[in-house]
Amino acid sequence: MINMFGRQKKGYIDLEETGVEKKEEAKMYVRIAEVHKYEDLKELIKHVYEGNMLVMDISPVSADSIEVERIINEMKRVASDVNGDIVGIDRNRFMITPAGVKVDRRKLKTY
Repeated sequence: MINMFGRQKKGYIDLEETGVEKKEEAKMYVRIAEVHKYEDLKELIKHVYEGNMLVMDISPVSADSIEVERIINEMKRVASDVNGDIVGIDRNRFMITPAGVKVDRRKLKTY
């Protein structure tokens, strides 16, 4: 689209051009990960020890019940080590929280 000055009009807003100030770093991040093998945990676990929340998708290994059990047991140990929490979101996704963050397992009702 061309504006009245004959320049091409952008279809989006460039936030750098608007002068929006960058916010300070977050105290905690929610990290999303997909696990393809047990050995992947070594790299992922450090995020929880650093105080971040980790949402893991174990779909790629879901056919191997022994591998799934090893992964879940290791993540339970990590949650216990950091005084965090672990909760299943569905059959193949889990959330591990760092110290000081517990998951309320009661469903909120809006009616």
